[in-house]
Amino acid sequence: MDKTVKINSINKLHEFYQYPEKPTHPLITLIDFSKINLQAIKSGTRKVFGFYSVALKRVKGAGVIYGRKDYDFSEASLLCMAPEQLSIVTDIEKDAFIDSWGLFFHPELIRTSPVNTKIKEYTFFSYNMNEALHLSNKEKNTLYAVIQTIHEEFSSKLDHYSHDLIASNIEVLLNYCNRYYGRQFITRSHHSKGIIARFEEILTHYFESDQAKINGLPSVKYCAEQLHLSSNYLGDLLKQETGKSAIEHIHYYLIERAKSLLLNSTDSISGIAYHLGFEQRQSFTKLFKKKTGMSPKAYINSVSSN
Repeated sequence: MDKTVKINSINKLHEFYQYPEKPTHPLITLIDFSKINLQAIKSGTRKVFGFYSVALKRVKGAGVIYGRKDYDFSEASLLCMAPEQLSIVTDIEKDAFIDSWGLFFHPELIRTSPVNTKIKEYTFFSYNMNEALHLSNKEKNTLYAVIQTIHEEFSSKLDHYSHDLIASNIEVLLNYCNRYYGRQFITRSHHSKGIIARFEEILTHYFESDQAKINGLPSVKYCAEQLHLSSNYLGDLLKQETGKSAIEHIHYYLIERAKSLLLNSTDSISGIAYHLGFEQRQSFTKLFKKKTGMSPKAYINSVSSN
């Protein structure tokens, strides 16, 4: 396996790409991918950047593995990555990147700005490559206009206002990304409903089999992996379509299965809790009461008295 290349500075990033232009700011840069030296990047190169990136890529003849997934860049897609995420470049060909750019900014750039407190809310930084944002021409032009504003600000002579203006425009850029992802969820609603149906099937099978007793409660990560999605993408899709988070859906199916067992099983409440993946009855009782307003025993009594 090839050694992983770690790039923690903007200057090293330019060196890695053999970019013809020197950085104009130590913590942020805009890369025109048509200018990078692809011949210098070995196929299979594993790289980890120490900064955030927002990149629009329209690639011909090149592929990228992000995590463990291949992604075919046959169309322009917006790809966002957080620091310390692994990507692997494959099948590089000369002149592969066309009409592509990448904004890279170090966490220290936004450390003291308002966007730093919001950065974790931009969950698309943890989406997989196959969950990339596909943009209309109008959306691409809007983002590029913001990108150009950021570029002009950090490449000009810095003054007292520069840092705040750069950070605030980064926030504008990320807010547009949020909006466009929301649009993508809506326009792909039919596809999303198919994912939700499969998600429900996974939960139904999980709770009706012995998997919970063997492996414990299903996690959002487990469900997402079964669907070949990232946890964040699954959670955002469910929130957009149903108004409920992934963990809320898991708890719903858990409680529905618990109600059925409480009324139809000869097991004790402790036995049912164990069957559902709880190590302790108290934990099951606490969650059941939180979701239904009554304890398991009170639920049994309330149904029996009707």
